[in-house]
Amino acid sequence: MRKKFLNQAVLSAVRRTSKSKIRPPPPASSPDVIRVTNNIAHLGRPKEGPKPRQLLSLPPFPGHSLPGRKSTSAEHVTAISWLKYYFDDIPPPLIQSHFNKGLVQMESLDSRGPSGCHQGQTDSMRKLKHSDVMEVGARVYVPVSVAECKISKRFDVIPSGTLYPNADEIEYLRRLVKYKDSAILVLNKPPKLPVKGNLSVHNSMDALAAAALTYDYDEGPKLVHRLDRESSGLLLMGRSRESISYLQWLFNDGRKAESLSEDWNDACEAMYQRYWALVIGLPKQKEGLICTPLTKVLLNDGKTERVVLAHNSCLEAAQEAITEYRVLGPTINGCSWIELRPHTRRKHQLRVHCAEALGTPIVGDYKYGWFVHKRWKQMPRVDFEPTTGEPYKLRRPEGLDVQKGSVLSKVPLLHLHCREMVLPNIAKFIVLHKQQLGGYRVNPEHDLKPDVLRFVAPMPSHMKISWNLMSSYLV
Repeated sequence: MRKKFLNQAVLSAVRRTSKSKIRPPPPASSPDVIRVTNNIAHLGRPKEGPKPRQLLSLPPFPGHSLPGRKSTSAEHVTAISWLKYYFDDIPPPLIQSHFNKGLVQMESLDSRGPSGCHQGQTDSMRKLKHSDVMEVGARVYVPVSVAECKISKRFDVIPSGTLYPNADEIEYLRRLVKYKDSAILVLNKPPKLPVKGNLSVHNSMDALAAAALTYDYDEGPKLVHRLDRESSGLLLMGRSRESISYLQWLFNDGRKAESLSEDWNDACEAMYQRYWALVIGLPKQKEGLICTPLTKVLLNDGKTERVVLAHNSCLEAAQEAITEYRVLGPTINGCSWIELRPHTRRKHQLRVHCAEALGTPIVGDYKYGWFVHKRWKQMPRVDFEPTTGEPYKLRRPEGLDVQKGSVLSKVPLLHLHCREMVLPNIAKFIVLHKQQLGGYRVNPEHDLKPDVLRFVAPMPSHMKISWNLMSSYLV
C-alpha cells in the first residue's frame, strides 16, 4: 500500500515538472530565424512559401487557323499570341507580365491518357515562354489573376420604360455597341434588360435599338437571335433585309448547306458561341458533350411554361439539344466556373442542361435550380487545391460591395454570360455574292477583309465581383 502511494506521488511530480519546465523541441523543418520588424530584431518563424494559385484552363490549341485572326496559318502561333487571342478583352501588358513572372504553364502532351484526360497535372506541367510555338492539342494553364477586372460603377442604369429614350439613354445604348458595319450590329447586352418587348414591356432591346441605334439608316436593327432577360453578353442584330435573312439562316438549327461559295461554307462551319457561367457544385467530368433532347411542359393550368429533359417522354415533341462544356478551374466556395458552347439553340438550353443534365444549376437561376439554392450555403468556407491538397481561404476585400447580385449577395443575379462569338463576315459575303450573281468583277478590296469576325465581351459587374471574390482573393 505504501509502495503504491509512492508511485502515485512520483508520477504526479513528473507531470508537474513536465508542465512547468519540459517543452517539446521545435520542428526540424522550420527553425526560428532572426527577423527585423520596425528596426527591432527578434526570433520568429520563417515566412511561408507561396500559396497555391488557382489555375484557369484554356481550351486545347486547335489545329486549324484561329477564327478572326489575320494570319491564315496555325503552324507558327506563339504562346503569347494564343493567350492574347483567347483573352481579347484583357490588356496585353497584363498577359506579358504573367509570362515574365513564369506563371504560364503548359500540360505535357505525353501525360495524357488514351481518353485525353489528365494523368497527373502536378508532374506534367512545365513553364511556358512567350516565344514558344504552340502545338496542336496543347493545353495552357494560367492563374486566374489574368482575368481580374476593375469594377466600374458607371453605365449600370437600365433605360426607363419608354419608347422614346432621352439623350442619356441613347448615349448609354451606343456605349453597348461593340461592332458596327453595313450589315450587322453587335452589342454587349446588360442583365435584366429584356430582348423582345410586348405590351407591358417597353424598354426592351429591340424597341430601344429601333429608337436609338438607327445611325444613318431609315430603320433600326432587328433581332436575329435571343438572350434570356437575366443573362448578359453578345447580342447580334441585322441592319438590312439581306443581312437579316443571312443571319436568320445561320441561327436556324435545321439549316441546309448552301453552295454559294467554298469560303462561305468554311466561314459558316467556323461559327460558334461560348458562354461563361458560375454553377453550384462541380460536374463529375471536367469536360464533355451533353446530348439530351428538351421538351416543354405547362404548369399552373397552362400559366407557366417550363423546359425539361425529354427522357423519352411523349408529352410533346422533343427537340434535339447539344451542349459542349468545359470546367475552367477548381471548385471554390462550393461553386465552379465553366465554359459552355451550344451546338443547338433551344430555349433555356444551357440552364436546363446545367441544372438537370450536369446536376449543377447556374448561380441565380431560381427557375431551374430553386431547390439547390435553398440548400446552398453562401458563407465562405475552406476549399482545397486539387493537385497539392493545400487549402484555399476566401477573404472579402475591403471596400468592395458584394450586394450587387454577386455570389455572396442575398439574392444573386443569374451568372450566365455570352462571352465569345465567331460568325461569317456578312457584309463581305453579301457584296461578293451580289457580284458573282450579277457577273461583275469582284472588287479586290473585299478579298482583303476577313471571312470570319470574332467578338469578346467583358462580364457584367455582378459576375466580375464574383470572379474577383472567388478567384483573385484566395490566400
